Amino acid sequence: MDEMVNVYLFGKKYSVPASKTIMEAMEYSGYQLVRGVGCRNGFCGACATIYRIKGENGLHGCLACSTQVQDNMYVATLPFFPLEKKTYEMEDIRPTEQIMMQLYPEIYSCVGCNACTKACTQSLKVMQYIAYAQRGEYEKCAEESFDCVMCGVCSSRCPAGISHPQVALLARRLTGKYIRPKSEHLAKRVDEIAAGDFDAAMDEIMAKSREELENMYNTREIEK
Repeated sequence: MDEMVNVYLFGKKYSVPASKTIMEAMEYSGYQLVRGVGCRNGFCGACATIYRIKGENGLHGCLACSTQVQDNMYVATLPFFPLEKKTYEMEDIRPTEQIMMQLYPEIYSCVGCNACTKACTQSLKVMQYIAYAQRGEYEKCAEESFDCVMCGVCSSRCPAGISHPQVALLARRLTGKYIRPKSEHLAKRVDEIAAGDFDAAMDEIMAKSREELENMYNTREIEK
């Protein structure tokens, strides 16, 4: 039998196999995950979780789907964190230093505590990409924040009230639209799809069994 550990889910004690992730431990304990987290046919980042270990004062941020349980772990999920999301039209804005001041002026109140980086579930350098955004270095901000899943744990720990994921998303949008060179081969492929050039190939794929599709995927030629 698996080694068992004690975890506290929303204040209630459960004994679960030590090999399970937090998400699996919740399901093992009888919780039904119906909110739509990424690996349950929803969106990635929805299983954002804060936990601490009994006897320790520090809080840890993580994703419940990929974090293994520990003995005497106290778990509290974040079903929603109110990130400040500004409305803008991409056609009306440009990658200037002023645009961040207009939309997310709170980033200039950053006190450099690094709590956002310490809390990040993806181990991203959050404070660093905010510094890039402050300086208008949007391409660097986009690169540093690329793996962000918008869970909001960083913002939950920020004393300045910065909506880090939304700042990063704006930087990636500005980078994609105005800074990075346009992908001509992608535009060509979109036109080919619209013209129906791949309809027959899609019909052929849709007619295949799951086993055939898995074999096609596993033996595919990967473009370098």
